[in-house]
Amino acid sequence: MRAALETSAPQPLFTAPSLRSRMACWLYEGMLMFGVVFISGYLFGTLSQTRNAMDNRPGLQAFLFVIFGIYFTWFWSKGQTLAMKTWNIRVVNSQGQALTQRRALLRYAASWVWFLPPLAAMAPFTLPVGETMVLLLGWVALWALLSRFHPQHQFWHDAIAGTRLIASLPLSR
Repeated sequence: MRAALETSAPQPLFTAPSLRSRMACWLYEGMLMFGVVFISGYLFGTLSQTRNAMDNRPGLQAFLFVIFGIYFTWFWSKGQTLAMKTWNIRVVNSQGQALTQRRALLRYAASWVWFLPPLAAMAPFTLPVGETMVLLLGWVALWALLSRFHPQHQFWHDAIAGTRLIASLPLSR
């Protein structure tokens, strides 16, 4: 009898949100990160007494890398960033449970595959900004489309980290 009740209980939906909504969420997250970069850059400049943004560029980049890691790791371990809440997307582990801080940190490290390969390929060259953006956006589009080849249509960095994006139900009011 108990087994029959357990099997009839509703199972969480583990369907991946559409690629369109995931990419819209990704773009919205980028806009929100503008504020995080602004506040963090101001804090870094004030604490380091940097007068020109180019004076301590590696230090600022390292600081922002850590700030981004804290931001994403904390929000992902809670299930959603603000952009993910807006688009009704939740990040969970492969069993559908909330991420641990360690799993969220692993996802943060794996998510850099969105940017590092094209940036590393362009590093030896001095390319104009327009060409850099074309290469970067081309890679992002290719990486996003590669999710079509994953069995559950997840991004490959989620497969590497043992996480998945699922559609979350909006809260009823």
